[in-house]
Amino acid sequence: MQTKHKVVLLTILPLLLAMLALGGLLVHRSQSLTEQQSRLIEETLLATKQAELQHYTQLAMTAIGPLYASGRNDAEAKEQAKAILRGISYGEDGYFFVYDLAGNNLVHPRKPGLVGKNLWNLTDPHGRHVIRSLLTAARSGSGFQRYDWEKPSSHQMTEKLGYVVLLERWGWVLGTGVYIDDIERATAQLRSRASANVHDTLWGIAAVAAAAVLLVFAGGVVLNVSEHRVADAKLKALAQRLVNSQEQERARVSRELHDGISQLLVSVKFQFELAQHKLEAGEPALAEVEKGLAGLGEALSEVRRISHDLRPSVLDMLGLSAALTQLAAEFGQRTGIHVAFANTLDDACLEDRQAVALFRIAQEAFTNVERHAQAGRVTLELSRVQYGVRMAVVDDGRGFDVENVDRSQTRGIGLRNIRERVEHLGGLCQLTSQPGHTVLEVTLPVYGV
Repeated sequence: MQTKHKVVLLTILPLLLAMLALGGLLVHRSQSLTEQQSRLIEETLLATKQAELQHYTQLAMTAIGPLYASGRNDAEAKEQAKAILRGISYGEDGYFFVYDLAGNNLVHPRKPGLVGKNLWNLTDPHGRHVIRSLLTAARSGSGFQRYDWEKPSSHQMTEKLGYVVLLERWGWVLGTGVYIDDIERATAQLRSRASANVHDTLWGIAAVAAAAVLLVFAGGVVLNVSEHRVADAKLKALAQRLVNSQEQERARVSRELHDGISQLLVSVKFQFELAQHKLEAGEPALAEVEKGLAGLGEALSEVRRISHDLRPSVLDMLGLSAALTQLAAEFGQRTGIHVAFANTLDDACLEDRQAVALFRIAQEAFTNVERHAQAGRVTLELSRVQYGVRMAVVDDGRGFDVENVDRSQTRGIGLRNIRERVEHLGGLCQLTSQPGHTVLEVTLPVYGV
């Protein structure tokens, strides 16, 4: 094989292999990131819809609350409650339904023909027993159930997220639901856009590769093997052009990746590019590589933190006390702030929504301490009080003016979120602060405590 052919071959093959490897890596990374984003979007939208359903159900319970709280069990009281529920609706497809514990429908504003019928054995297209599952969810207290149901606005079978509560004295299961086909559409659109971006990027890489190959081939053809010096000079020029084309391609792909990833990953990419430039210049680059690896670890920790914040599994499995213990330990480890947790509460006295609210409030309080307090010690207290439960977060930070924070129109949403959670559950929230001593105290009513 002639020298010029060897030069062309040895130049083109590494370039093509590099392009193929880069394209494969881009596809893999994009698919992985798209799946993570899809799961995060789905979990976030489901959590939002669950909170929405609980809010709607609470409104319905408030509407019929005087009748149920009166202690009446007569038919007239129940008929009045049914009439109230039939008259309540929200949105285009929102309504409330009622079943007794035997599976008989008592209220269904959108399908009055179902009233009085026993739907115990009703199944959806996937074979799921709809009414049985709802009754089971109501008895267990979990409340949420997914199933397929005919959407009133489209008359199509659509997946639905239902939420039910048990009115034990009347033997009723009251519920409502929202259709979640929009979640599937949102994730499908995300995947479609990601696929289109990857497709366009791959075509761009292919075009650059083709141009580079043609450039290399054209340069190899004009080499004069008979004249060693000329050939050597042209080989050097060719090698330089290849390096330039590769650098240009790396810069273009870098811009494409920048548009689709978070700031953490951008920072990591910059660290590795700096290491690459140092290596090309013959300089040591171990420090930059270590910073890049640390950034990757931070990105992975951030993904885990987001997943943990959505719904910590330990809260469901072991209860509020264990979840707060873990939260305090992680906060202390991450920030270096000493955290003391004083707990005298029995988790059994709390409802799920109260446990979740207290956990979220503690999260928000710790976040505020980390960002603003400049504290060295934080105390988390959880205890019983008369007719309720008390949680307090105390820090020895620099303090702030509570009145000015409350009057400010530009303040953050953290304190407002805490107050709204507490007010929604009928509790009290008190905040006092001075240099060296800031106290956030929350009290929630708990019957039987």
